[in-house]
Amino acid sequence: MSLIHCIYASAANHALDDAARRELLRVARSNNERLGITGMLLYVDDSFFQILEGEAEVVDELFLHIAGDPRHSNVTEIIREPVVRRAFPDWSMGYAAVSRADILATTGLNDFFGDASCLRDIDAGRAKKLLHAFACGRWRQPPATSSRQLRSA
Repeated sequence: MSLIHCIYASAANHALDDAARRELLRVARSNNERLGITGMLLYVDDSFFQILEGEAEVVDELFLHIAGDPRHSNVTEIIREPVVRRAFPDWSMGYAAVSRADILATTGLNDFFGDASCLRDIDAGRAKKLLHAFACGRWRQPPATSSRQLRSA
């Protein structure tokens, strides 16, 4: 089995309210579970940053499907590389809706989220910083302790 992670960013074509995000997550989690894909989704200022983990062929096929989804624009693959193990093995799709203030208050992330930058402008080095922040537990609080997070797994 060839395990990879694909990290990409995109812009939502319109703002998603909580109900729309919950439905998007419900469908994504169901599909990911069926496909054996795990990962994490970050949503800030109508931009998405997503990490998909799984078998290379399955992840690549899902990425192509996402890239063709009319709800997204500027879909940009930032990193696609082999991994030894999954960073999110228990999550069909972890999720955090994070404010710009949260990002700016986070050491190691605040250096590139100033002014009008958005997630789709992230380079590979910065994507790795976000991946590391997720893997170290940033934004993984249970829903009861964070009004910004919609179910962690």
